[in-house]
Amino acid sequence: MSEEKKGFFKRLVSGLTKTRDNIVAGFDSIFNGYSSIDEDFYEELEEILIMGDIGINATSAIIEHLKEQVAEKHIKNPMECKQLLINSIKEQMRVDSTEYEFENRKSVILVIGVNGVGKTTSVGKLAGKLKDQGKKVILAAADTFRAAAGEQLAQWANRAGVDLIGGQEGADPASIVYDAVAAAKARNADVLICDTAGRLHNKKNLMEELRKIYRILEREYPEAYLETLVVLDGTTGQNALAQAKQFAEVANVNGIILTKLDGTAKGGIAVAIQSELDIPVKYIGVGETIDDLQKFDADAFVNALFDIDEKDLHTEE
Repeated sequence: MSEEKKGFFKRLVSGLTKTRDNIVAGFDSIFNGYSSIDEDFYEELEEILIMGDIGINATSAIIEHLKEQVAEKHIKNPMECKQLLINSIKEQMRVDSTEYEFENRKSVILVIGVNGVGKTTSVGKLAGKLKDQGKKVILAAADTFRAAAGEQLAQWANRAGVDLIGGQEGADPASIVYDAVAAAKARNADVLICDTAGRLHNKKNLMEELRKIYRILEREYPEAYLETLVVLDGTTGQNALAQAKQFAEVANVNGIILTKLDGTAKGGIAVAIQSELDIPVKYIGVGETIDDLQKFDADAFVNALFDIDEKDLHTEE
């Protein structure tokens, strides 16, 4: 495990403290408090998972899987269930694809999300990460409906050392994307990242806007690989899951950026998103600096959630 990964794992463990207190402390009292495995035992486990924002559907699947394993392995002692439960949570988080295709070819990343979730910040951090990989990155400030979104993105572009294409507040987002595509082609950029509005309260407008942007990208930049990422605020728990579902209805969502996981008791939402939507969480944010946005690793996340020692992490790997 690299030093950077190790440092992030430590921050993740610390950032998930509230979620862990919420979930794991409850588990331990159940594993220690029950002398046998019965319906009450499973019901209490279920309750803690739901309280930890893992969600009803994901929780049901985790408990079903656990029951199957317990029956298959003839387990009688509740304490022996702990590792099975951890494995069951990891199993629920398996998704088909977590490739980062946009790192390997000329790409456009469309980033959507409602106001206040940390979308513009995530765009800036992602730009910085890709620039550090030696890529030529251009940002498009196409979230023209939020006051100061363009200014905020300009600060991040400056910090990350990348070019920014913007327009006036209230300008047509699709026209900014059009200009940004022209700039990306002229400057031979590797990645164009578009920060776009996400006005879910008016889904019809949002759909129209996204359709226009998709049409421009298809027509003007067909050679570029298109990735659509939705930014969700981890502190909002089930509300984040509902937003992800709504965005998935209006856009071809490839992945999720889950922000503000530091200091929330609702970190279990990462499990719910991957389990219920089968959309991979690709990045998580646990702080303010560029380094605090990292690729998401479901197994490492569950290990951090349960505060499994890094030494155990090495042996598992």
